[in-house]
Amino acid sequence: MPTGTELVRPFLPTKDFEESRRFYQALGFEMTLDSEVAIFKAGSGGFILQRHFHENWASNCMMQLMVDDLDTWWSHIESLDLPKRFHVSSPKAPAIQPWGLRVAYVVDPAGVLWHIAQRREDVVHDQ
Repeated sequence: MPTGTELVRPFLPTKDFEESRRFYQALGFEMTLDSEVAIFKAGSGGFILQRHFHENWASNCMMQLMVDDLDTWWSHIESLDLPKRFHVSSPKAPAIQPWGLRVAYVVDPAGVLWHIAQRREDVVHDQ
């Protein structure tokens, strides 16, 4: 029975484990384990990088990161020059989406698409 202290951490694929690890460190995620897998903390949750790659999975995998200040995140993302440093596609600037969220998009070195979204104070499921 759930107690409220559970933690969900999805496993993410990597083409090049070391490059993906550096990518997430550059973004500012806190690495809490560096071993056969790398565990990264993201707010109250996190994710696990694994040494496994399947193209169909990676290209269809999406993550959402809800943030309080998307503009600050976007400035940080732009300052990293991710395409040059990690050979990824250019991040997409924040924009309001048809479903109401303001979202920026970042693709990691394995092809995982991150939706970095501005949290709306008055929407319960954004919390």
